[in-house]
Amino acid sequence: MKPLKLKINTLSLFCLVFYANVCLAQQGTVAINQDKKITTLLETKKEMNKNEIASDRYTIQIYSGNRAVAESTQRDFNTNFTDWKATLQYETPNFKIWAGNFRTRLEADRALKKIKAKFPAAFIFKPKK
Repeated sequence: MKPLKLKINTLSLFCLVFYANVCLAQQGTVAINQDKKITTLLETKKEMNKNEIASDRYTIQIYSGNRAVAESTQRDFNTNFTDWKATLQYETPNFKIWAGNFRTRLEADRALKKIKAKFPAAFIFKPKK
């Protein structure tokens, strides 16, 4: 008689737990109502941030020296690496070639590895603008 009572109690407990989960389960849908211009605004913001040189971003310096070599290095870089735009900067007394605008150090390190094959003197830094 004892084993039968144990089986009934176990079955009752199992049924109670099963039905409690079924009763508490909820189904629903979420509807997001937003202005259609928000998507356009977010895309514009992403594009602006991509082109912006901020102090919290990383940049790779390719060259520092006289203007003629700097312009030549910039042309050479732009033809070999189309993923990043090289810009000519002037900081007295040198012209510098900076490339990229990386949000994380990891992104900059990956780019530097590719760039160093052609420009071994390149290095990563954070501009102070």
